[in-house]
Amino acid sequence: MYREGLWYKVLSSRYGDKRGQIKDGGRYGSVWLREIVKIRERFEIEGGSWFEESIQMKIDNGIKTFFWSDSWVGAAPLRERFRRLFHLSVQKDKMVAEMSSLGWEKGGEA
Repeated sequence: MYREGLWYKVLSSRYGDKRGQIKDGGRYGSVWLREIVKIRERFEIEGGSWFEESIQMKIDNGIKTFFWSDSWVGAAPLRERFRRLFHLSVQKDKMVAEMSSLGWEKGGEA
């Protein structure tokens, strides 16, 4: 979801956001929004994972994709696939482009 888009602005003003992701609104949130958040958070939902299997993320230049929390390499976010590295990282809220600019090579800050 593009954070500059109209729907993001509407939903975040209604339900709030945390680290660039829409909150589910708790018991005051709509049923469909809670289901979408469950998909995002990888909880089991009735009917399987048809939604998740039908979408893919295009990161372009990486300025709108969170390195650790968006699923941009495979089906699961890197924070789930590499939990230990995520907990050790001091760069938890960086975008892919920001991590790339820090350097991937040995000795790089990324």
